[in-house]
Amino acid sequence: MTHDNVSTIKSQRVLIDGQFRPATLQIEGGKIQKILPYDSTLLSEDNCTDVGSHAIMPGLVDTHVHINEPGRTEWEGFNTATQAAAAGGITTVVDMPLNCSPVTTTASSLQTKLDALTGKLWIDCGFWGGVVPDSLNELDSLIQAGVLGVKSFTIHSGIDEFPQVHPEHLSQAIRVLAKYDVPYLIHAELDREESPAPEIGDRYQSFLSSRPKSWENDAIDMMIDLAREAKSEGVQGKVHIVHLSSAEAIPAIKKAQAEGLQLSAESCPHYLTLFAETIPDGKTLFKCCPPIREDANRQALWEGLADGTIEFIVSDHSPCTPQLKHIDTGDIEHAWGGISSLQFGLSIIWTEALIKGYSLEQVAEWMATRPAKFAGLGHCKGKIAQGYDADLIVFDDLAHYTITADLIKYRHKITPYEGKNVQGEVLTTFVRGQRVYAKGELIGAPIGQPLLANNTPTQNRVDK
Repeated sequence: MTHDNVSTIKSQRVLIDGQFRPATLQIEGGKIQKILPYDSTLLSEDNCTDVGSHAIMPGLVDTHVHINEPGRTEWEGFNTATQAAAAGGITTVVDMPLNCSPVTTTASSLQTKLDALTGKLWIDCGFWGGVVPDSLNELDSLIQAGVLGVKSFTIHSGIDEFPQVHPEHLSQAIRVLAKYDVPYLIHAELDREESPAPEIGDRYQSFLSSRPKSWENDAIDMMIDLAREAKSEGVQGKVHIVHLSSAEAIPAIKKAQAEGLQLSAESCPHYLTLFAETIPDGKTLFKCCPPIREDANRQALWEGLADGTIEFIVSDHSPCTPQLKHIDTGDIEHAWGGISSLQFGLSIIWTEALIKGYSLEQVAEWMATRPAKFAGLGHCKGKIAQGYDADLIVFDDLAHYTITADLIKYRHKITPYEGKNVQGEVLTTFVRGQRVYAKGELIGAPIGQPLLANNTPTQNRVDK
């Protein structure tokens, strides 16, 4: 089967400038060449796709995906991860610097990853680098090699090759990153007491208690202090809190933003739609770090999203083998922490957004436009506009379906959402004007491209 290019696509509902309206998109060279009226007579009807009243939206941009290749390809891999993304309406992912092996903390390890993905990308893919204590002297060369930003952990990452950083490392990294105006992503949990490993067994509430909100709150407060200190010295660093789960941290984030710090945060479908009171013991598929918290906390996260304190929604797809997930034994204590849901995020979020009275336009802003801008891709991804990549999805926002294992395109057919009925179905996904997914199937061969930044140092300073 060959790739199916379109030259024009039209709908009564095309999302343009934050509003749905009738329009025809003319596509040339993989870009949106013109936006014309729905009934335009300027174009031939040849090779024109009319999707009626189904929504045409920008392809989603998921800036938090653990693809795990090379080195742990039995956990996932570029081929399966990007197939699942395409099926979920995601046209760009940004890969995390772990749990691949080697971890992406040097320019050479980035090249190893680039060598591993040839011929495997169904959609476009950018890359985050990583900073660990021993790699600080490699940071400039890593950024110059084309990563979109870098990530660190303030707690043990779960793999020994990616150790946590401490304030002195964070402070140094903030200053280096500010030269390039790229973001510093922080897994924000801080165990100040260095608590002994708890006995959790199969009890979810015990696991939840073992990673309290205070760990996140304290780590975020530390990052705010470090960003504030850097700013006082004339250095404006971009600090980003990944997978925010503690709503208690929202006031501190909001205050820091109000005082002019470049602090941002994301959250994930599992924190916005699942809650601890309904998670049974022994169900290891729900384990992630930081944990899924109480329903009241979940509601407060939505409020933070609605007022803009939390900027966008990403998957934090963090898969592993079923054996590492200890599904059969229900051993939450020893199960790998991570949620697999890459393919279903749009449907999951749209289902919940409808209940809460949010619009599909807002969902597209949270899952396409803002993450694209955050990753430095806002000039070509994340919205439908002239000159942008023709990364598009056709979305039936009225359709219902049940998430089942046989639908899953990523490597291991497991998810905590199995059996959930959701609203909103991705019908077709286009990458640069080429159909890569339609009617439940991938089309053609992988055409995705690696996205590398052209990072050159500038003096990103602010007035003291």
